[in-house]
Amino acid sequence: MGAWLVYALLSAAMAALVAIFGKIGLKDIDANSATAIRAVIMALFLLGVVVVQGKFMQLGEIFMQKKAMSFIVLSGVAGALSWLFYFLALKGGKVSQVGPIDKLSVVLAVLLAFFFLGEKISLINALGVAMIGGGAILVALK
Repeated sequence: MGAWLVYALLSAAMAALVAIFGKIGLKDIDANSATAIRAVIMALFLLGVVVVQGKFMQLGEIFMQKKAMSFIVLSGVAGALSWLFYFLALKGGKVSQVGPIDKLSVVLAVLLAFFFLGEKISLINALGVAMIGGGAILVALK
């Protein structure tokens, strides 16, 4: 099992906890304010990780790379919007419905990778992506 798979599985587990903790935490508060607080906590936590890894000085080098920074900024904005919409959806919906619909991002990511990055999709991959999409919709139905 490759390290990427372990990290992907850990990512899925942590994303599941985000949904549960987020739904509980949103009970009596504004979703956008909660998302802003969460973002600050994430930024501080991740800066701490970079410091502990001894890579803090590399941040300056990254800031100097205009193309990389442009796409990192776009990724950050897309991520922020994703979390704003996700927490708004959690505020009004059930985790068991919001979670699967949110995972349609897998289908969209594969399609975007195909069209914009030139990544190849085999027939079996396409079938799996279609099943993910169909499954997400079926799970989210009332």
